[in-house]
Amino acid sequence: MTVPPPRAVRLRQVVAGCVILGLVAGCSVARRANQAPPSTPPPPTVMPKVVAPPQAEGLDGSAGEPGPTVCSAVTATLSKELRLPVTAKPFSWNDGGLPALDLCTLVLEGRTVTVGISALPKQPDSLDRLIADSGTPELLPELGPDARITPSRVVFAVDDRAVRVLSTGGINRQPTGIARAKAIAIARAVRTVVPKLLRETRQSDSACQLATPEAEQFVGVQVQLRRDYRVNGALTCIWGSFDATISIVESFHPDSIPEAMQTPPPRSAPIGRPGYYLPEQGELVFRQGRRVVRVTGLTNPPREIPLQTLLDLVAPLMPLFLR
Repeated sequence: MTVPPPRAVRLRQVVAGCVILGLVAGCSVARRANQAPPSTPPPPTVMPKVVAPPQAEGLDGSAGEPGPTVCSAVTATLSKELRLPVTAKPFSWNDGGLPALDLCTLVLEGRTVTVGISALPKQPDSLDRLIADSGTPELLPELGPDARITPSRVVFAVDDRAVRVLSTGGINRQPTGIARAKAIAIARAVRTVVPKLLRETRQSDSACQLATPEAEQFVGVQVQLRRDYRVNGALTCIWGSFDATISIVESFHPDSIPEAMQTPPPRSAPIGRPGYYLPEQGELVFRQGRRVVRVTGLTNPPREIPLQTLLDLVAPLMPLFLR
């Protein structure tokens, strides 16, 4: 019997293997062709990441709610300590963020400093949220064990409240900012007066009450914070809890919508002329007559804010914006 050489045997084995693999591959391709195509994964859910929504134009203390503020209470002390004039703008306002802050403005050397006190008792992460994305923080033990300073702000706790002192021009940044020593002096003065000037958690306007059922559905519990007020006839409505805030802010000036200049433009909304839905901010913004209205929802931890939720909230108030 003739025995084939080992090389010929190996060659036949390789050829046979290739044929089998080809048949299997062909069957596999045919089987895949007969199957339904794989489903396209759904788009990722957009979670708003902002701490506070944009403020209506002019809400910087030059307009807003009258009455005594933390800022007006510290001007005399700071003027004496810093040996320069320190004044306070006469009004206060609220940013409707998480945590929601009651705000006022100081002016020194032509520069503005905004002081914010949490409208509800602070939570374990309140200071972290107030200092996020503002630069590398440093500890400030002279203002408390959790106090910190960054290139734009100082955050610290007073009793059960979180406090933020914010310099829009920066801290230790020339020529726009204030000196670090002045920022710390302001924080110390504020810390002294905060316990005496805390505001009630509920401040309601009858017009905002129309949308309260929808706001409570968003918040998930009976709202713990209300901040409703009017500025030159324009309405602000804020409903909040420790982990959710929803707001309607009507601009009191004939205003523009800066988001309309984005490329590509934001997603259109079926309201206003024009109207836009910004899921990254959890916000609906639209023009109604001469007013621009912003409807914003925030939660902690962040969750999707559907457009319909924002439309449902503002629907009961729409007749007000047609005046």
